[in-house]
Amino acid sequence: MRQCVVNKLLIGGEAPPRVMGVINCSPESFYNDSFIPTNEIHKKAVEMTEQGADMIDVGARSTAPNAQAISGTTEGERIDAALKELEGTGITISVDTMNPWVLDVCLKHEIHAVNDISGFSSQAYVRRVAEAGLPAFLMASNYQPGDAAGVEETEQALSAVVSRCREAGIDNFVLDPAIGLWTPFRSFDDNWDLCRNFDRFKTFDRPLLAAISRKSFIGSVVNREPEERLAGSLAVTFELLRKGASIVRTHDVPQTLDTIRVFRRMEMR
Repeated sequence: MRQCVVNKLLIGGEAPPRVMGVINCSPESFYNDSFIPTNEIHKKAVEMTEQGADMIDVGARSTAPNAQAISGTTEGERIDAALKELEGTGITISVDTMNPWVLDVCLKHEIHAVNDISGFSSQAYVRRVAEAGLPAFLMASNYQPGDAAGVEETEQALSAVVSRCREAGIDNFVLDPAIGLWTPFRSFDDNWDLCRNFDRFKTFDRPLLAAISRKSFIGSVVNREPEERLAGSLAVTFELLRKGASIVRTHDVPQTLDTIRVFRRMEMR
């Protein structure tokens, strides 16, 4: 497997599974407890890093289904304020945005990667990333985030993402199979199928991101709200690690790190 390098952090290959902590600057987030006010971002990022997060993913607008829409201006102002709080910390930072103009705001700060749920669907966006020489976390998407339904369509969408990278001359990236209810065409069953078949996406020879933390397909089984989905999230995380996940995006850093430790011990021969 080809490795991705983010601020000297190796992801994939022989590297251990990594942890990406989530910082949401969006009060519209589906998980209320994940919203971090600007004046608490520095403290939270340091806390997550001390708990074992390898990097922090900063986002300023909710991508959950039916979330309240916000303008690019608002998103840019939020993420600008968040990144100012993180200046000088030495923390490895990815920015979760698919807006090329918001990315311009981010590029005024020290960032180390982009997390694009549109999978480089925007030519303007991919040009900015290529010019900046940034690594990327890229979700399976054709024309809009997560618009592939089912395993085969997801494979096709990931193939399209890889082609976009090749055309842009970008070779430092991680693939995200887009587990979640991104469009009305998605079902809970679709997401469970993606989890069951997660190892099929290893054929792309790229590190894979597991981004399932407290999502609704888990809630559909445990019948709990996001605040009470930790156990379900960790159970799915263990299975995705077993099927080849190289990095886990999570709201719950210490618990996820414990899951990785147990997984690695179980895999020892």
